[in-house]
Amino acid sequence: MSNHGKAVFLDHTSLDLGDLDFSALRECFCELVLHDSTTPDQVIERLQGATVAITNKVMIDSDAFAACPDLKLVLVTATGTNNVDLAAARAHGVTVSNCQGYGTPSVAQHTLMLLLALATRLPDYQNAVQQGQWQKSTQFCLLDFPIFELEGKTLGLLGHGELGSAVAKLAQAFGMHVLLGQVPGRPARPDRLPLEELLPQVDALTLHCPLNEHTRDMIGHHELSLLKPHAYVINTARGGLINEQALADALRSGHLGGAASDVLTVEPPVAGNPLLAGDIPRLIITPHSAWGAREARQRIVSQVTENAWAFFAGEPVRVVS
Repeated sequence: MSNHGKAVFLDHTSLDLGDLDFSALRECFCELVLHDSTTPDQVIERLQGATVAITNKVMIDSDAFAACPDLKLVLVTATGTNNVDLAAARAHGVTVSNCQGYGTPSVAQHTLMLLLALATRLPDYQNAVQQGQWQKSTQFCLLDFPIFELEGKTLGLLGHGELGSAVAKLAQAFGMHVLLGQVPGRPARPDRLPLEELLPQVDALTLHCPLNEHTRDMIGHHELSLLKPHAYVINTARGGLINEQALADALRSGHLGGAASDVLTVEPPVAGNPLLAGDIPRLIITPHSAWGAREARQRIVSQVTENAWAFFAGEPVRVVS
């Protein structure tokens, strides 16, 4: 039995669908309390007496750090840490560790799935069969929607870290050429093409970079106008990287071959998001589910466990505070 105090997971059902193994994590602590979800006004009460807070999306702010003096460690079950006041954590001597790279296979797979679905017009053909159009065909096949081969085409990547590299490898397995773009706000590199040079050359563009002051609305009306009329745009990174109204306009005008996004600027989406209008052609939206394979979520539990043991051993890892 561990003597490392009490840990409180504030929103474990945002990670666990009842299919994950928490036994190794439980061994880190005298007590592990799992809350399905936690509202902002419940945070301080639930963290009283806890040495460790575990959170996915629940906010831990300066008031919480001030009111919970026993807190020594915050374990974030995601890469993004915008839900933790890192300055307040430092001021109160609290270490914050996140998770990294856990979803690479899952998100890379999802990215290629979206590209393949667009290129093969999968939603259109599925709907055609469900609506009885194939059954009425005078030919053995139905080819009402143009199919686009990936072999020999060019994929542009914005973001070539662990995830972008995995997507590039999968695309190359389909015979695609890969070009790397210069992400705004990063130092220029000779192997990265400026957007003005990259976009006119690619048949598909995928985004794998963080959202910040330099990358917000990185792909807007002008950038979309530089793409080939048949090009695809795929975003499995952050919704704010693409101007959503600009993307909706480009699809309606017929300029793009299609687009797919697993992310929106506000999640869950509120009424009025431009990409949720019912009249946008050749658009696929998935509900921020690219990361959600059981294997990926179990890797998060494993990393959180590693982070906890490393902290207690005096050698914290994945520290972001």
